[in-house]
Amino acid sequence: MAYSQQIKGLVVNESSQPLEGAYIYNLNSLSHTHSSENGTFVLDNTTLGDSLQIGLLGFKTKNMVLNAVNFNSKLTVVLEEKALELNELVISQTLNPVSTISRLDLKTNPVNSSQEILRKVPGLFIGQHAGGGKAEQLFLRGFDIDHGTDIAISVDGMPVNMVSHAHGQGYSDLHFVIPETINKIDFGKGPYYANHGDFDTSGYVDFSTKDYLKESSLTVSAGQFNYIRTLGLFKLLEDTKNQNAYLATEYLATDGPFESPQNFNRLNLFGKYVAFSPNNDKLSVIVSHFTSRWDASGQIPQREVENGYISRFGSIDDTEGGTTHRSNVNVELDKHLSDDTSLKMNAFYSQYAFELYSDFTFFLEDPVNGDQIRQKENRQVFGANTDIKKDTYLGKTPLTITSGLSFRHDIVDGIELSKTLNRTTTLETLKLGDLNQTNISGFTKAEFDFGKFRVAPALRLDYFKFLYNDKLQSTYTVQTETKTIVCPKLNFFYNASSNLQVYLKSGIGFHSNDTRVVVSQLGKDILPKAYGMDLGTLWKPTPRLFLNSAIWYLFLEQEFVYVGDADIVEPSGKTERFGLDFGLRYQLYDWLFFDTDATLTHARSTEDPKGQNFILLAPDFTMTGGLAVRDYHGFSGGLKYRYLDDRPANEDNSIVAKGYFVTDFNANYGLKNLTLGVMIENIFNTEWNETQFATESRLKSESQPVEEIHFTPGTPFSIKGAVTYKF
Repeated sequence: MAYSQQIKGLVVNESSQPLEGAYIYNLNSLSHTHSSENGTFVLDNTTLGDSLQIGLLGFKTKNMVLNAVNFNSKLTVVLEEKALELNELVISQTLNPVSTISRLDLKTNPVNSSQEILRKVPGLFIGQHAGGGKAEQLFLRGFDIDHGTDIAISVDGMPVNMVSHAHGQGYSDLHFVIPETINKIDFGKGPYYANHGDFDTSGYVDFSTKDYLKESSLTVSAGQFNYIRTLGLFKLLEDTKNQNAYLATEYLATDGPFESPQNFNRLNLFGKYVAFSPNNDKLSVIVSHFTSRWDASGQIPQREVENGYISRFGSIDDTEGGTTHRSNVNVELDKHLSDDTSLKMNAFYSQYAFELYSDFTFFLEDPVNGDQIRQKENRQVFGANTDIKKDTYLGKTPLTITSGLSFRHDIVDGIELSKTLNRTTTLETLKLGDLNQTNISGFTKAEFDFGKFRVAPALRLDYFKFLYNDKLQSTYTVQTETKTIVCPKLNFFYNASSNLQVYLKSGIGFHSNDTRVVVSQLGKDILPKAYGMDLGTLWKPTPRLFLNSAIWYLFLEQEFVYVGDADIVEPSGKTERFGLDFGLRYQLYDWLFFDTDATLTHARSTEDPKGQNFILLAPDFTMTGGLAVRDYHGFSGGLKYRYLDDRPANEDNSIVAKGYFVTDFNANYGLKNLTLGVMIENIFNTEWNETQFATESRLKSESQPVEEIHFTPGTPFSIKGAVTYKF
């Protein structure tokens, strides 16, 4: 007589690399599970002779019968890679359908710039306004996020957001990431996720890099405006069992379309080593370095373009620009503590430097020397994250409990704001000091599985300590503040059918304020809360069509406006946002994919009179999408569009930031080990403004200041060619 018991196994690809998220289903007992990040799994309620089905999108589904040999020993399942087929996606069997779709997007339309990585998140818009070296301006769900204030971004568990940054809270510079090393994008919108704390108000984005390379490659790209990019991906270990290592290098230079050359260049170095123990514990060591410098023409006033004094690509002050670098060490460990308990942790260290010269108002404050400013800092970041996941039962109900602890400590030396002239002369130091900021957090999340219905309550606690030493004071003084915040979450998921999921997410989130503001305000408005709720669906009405939609609401206890030239953060009261998200993925043929994502948002202040309560630069409608060709007789490529509607640039909407519709094109053709590519930005040569602000400024020839749109022009028609050699 056969008795039911657990079986243990490992799911790998043909290169013996672990596969995460594979669905293991017992066709007899109907028990099921998923493979972990290490590829391992434990399946309950199995007996000799049962039939298993193992599947993962992008791999051939495998069926096998449990015989005496594989039933009594650890089972190894090898899945054969194949083309991604949307009709094989089963929502109820997929660990994270939205992240799986992002993997599909990465496969069908690969990225070759850090900007394009962020654009893979549906509804996330970006804009560059400082010569390519400054972090992008972000927009999501009715937020002008600035450079990261209301979105939490990480790479391999290491935070990208810089707290209490010289240029703005949450500053997130992703340029240290080489896009071709990205393997997975996990994202979520709203403050509903217990393992994310600071900055997770509009959402989070977690990037994961590849564990290995299938082959080495060299790429050289060149194009208009003196653009050149070289990329090297080098596989360091060949067919070594249980070990992977590779090195990636990138060099990028361009002058941009501006009359004053950007003189932009960036160098990236990235190395990763991965080792697996005999019981499939995984250790990863990641080391990277990035350095960049650039010049910028800045944001130019609309009036000077309209009166013909400068062109759209001209400048008022072309001495803007800056330098930055970041070095990272990150160690990750994924370990099985027992059959039902796993540990995931990482520890990281970053050394970071930043210096930026800007001129927003020209001669408004200083009619003789002008209003150029310098923002500068040197920073060290230490931190660690630990998650323990345990699968158990509450009675007969399967229960997964995940608990975690995190620690982050920032040491910032010489954080500075100064008035300067021509980037060479310091006229006046407005702010100068050293700061320390510490964040210790813990969370517990439970997931009850009632079959078609799942309930996931969670609780998160964050503790902050802020410390600032003002070096402009005549005597040594240290100002400190502490604050603790508790954030509950409660999410529901219902699988109405195998390909229709309905969910309701709710939770409280927050973002921290700048240390200098916290201590100056004696702790007021340190951690204002954000209250959110999403009601949504994931649906496959036909085998080749995937739809996702959500209606959502978000209320903030306090919104902040960053004033760059004064280096202050102004509280602007309570706000609310609500809207609709919609996404579509359709595979027309095996080789042709169509996608589109749209967001409709209403964003207003709740404390100002109607008509005077618009939120600055909050998008009310965005849309992205396109067609992608995958491996059609050697050809691949795509046509991508993005649309951003008009936005209010001031509180009464009397000044409007004009929207735009821009289309990009790329095509590649493979010849054995050689791939030839062409990329065209703004294929229809649309005249568009990438970033816009309502700014009060005064030119040297003007007696009175003028408030109007100041903008950075978007890239005109631009063509690049690329050659890739694989070996």
